[in-house]
Amino acid sequence: MDIQRWAVKIEYDGTGLVGWQRQTSGLSVQQILEEAAYGLCNQKHHVPSITAGRTDSGVHALGQVAHLDFPAHLPLTAKKICDGLNYYMKPHAVSILQAGQVNLEWSARFTAIQRKYLYVILNRHSRPALNTNYVWHVRKPLDVQKMHNAAQRLLGLHDFTSYRATACQANSPIRMLDKFDIYQIEDRIHFECEARSFLHHQVRNMVGTLKMIGDGYWPEKQAYTILQGKDRKLAGITAPATGLFLKEIVYPKDPFTT
Repeated sequence: MDIQRWAVKIEYDGTGLVGWQRQTSGLSVQQILEEAAYGLCNQKHHVPSITAGRTDSGVHALGQVAHLDFPAHLPLTAKKICDGLNYYMKPHAVSILQAGQVNLEWSARFTAIQRKYLYVILNRHSRPALNTNYVWHVRKPLDVQKMHNAAQRLLGLHDFTSYRATACQANSPIRMLDKFDIYQIEDRIHFECEARSFLHHQVRNMVGTLKMIGDGYWPEKQAYTILQGKDRKLAGITAPATGLFLKEIVYPKDPFTT
C-alpha cells in the first residue's frame, strides 16, 4: 500500500497511563494515538506510529514527536490531522499540537538530533494540593547551587552505567550529555537536561542522586564519583515519574514548518 508520512507533535498527561508504548495491560499513549488514526481513516486502515522517545508510566510530554503512515489516497492536511486526531482522542489527556508532512525516509526517532527533558521538584514543607501528579514533592530545603555544580561534572561523553536502569536494553551505556541546568523559580526547582539520546531512567536517576546532594546527604563531588564507579548500586534513588516532562525533540529541519 502506498503511504503518506506525517509527523505530529504531542502533548500529554501521563497520569494513569502505562507510558508511550503499547502494553498487554493498561492504556498507552501509542494505543490512544493509533486508535484515533484508525478513526480518522473511517476505521478502514490501521496506522502504525513511531515515536522519538518512549516515556515511562506517569511521565508527561510537552513536545513529544511521532510519525504516522497513512494511506496515500486520503486527502489529508495538517489541520485535518490535528483536528481529526484530537477529536478521536477525547476524552484522554492527549493532544496534537502540530502536524507536518515528511518524506518516507524521515523518522521521528532516528532523524532527531536532540532530546530535551524537564524535571520539577516542589521544594516546600506543605504538600501540593493542585500539582501532585506533576512534581516531586520534597519537604527538606535543597541547595540548588550545590546541585547545579554537581550536575556540571556529568556533562560530556561518559559511561552512564551508574545512572541507567538495570533493565535498560540500550546496546551501550556511553552517552553525550550536552546540558544540565538546575535553577529555582519560587518553590519549584527545575532540572533541564539535553542530549542526543538518554538511557532508560537516566534523567530520573541523575535527579535522584542530585537531590541527595542537595539535601546534604552526599558531598557535591559524589555525582562524579558515582559516574566513575559504573555501578547502578552506587547512585541514588530513582526520582518519581510524576515530575518528569519530555520537553522537546529537535531535528535538523523543523518538520512542522512549511
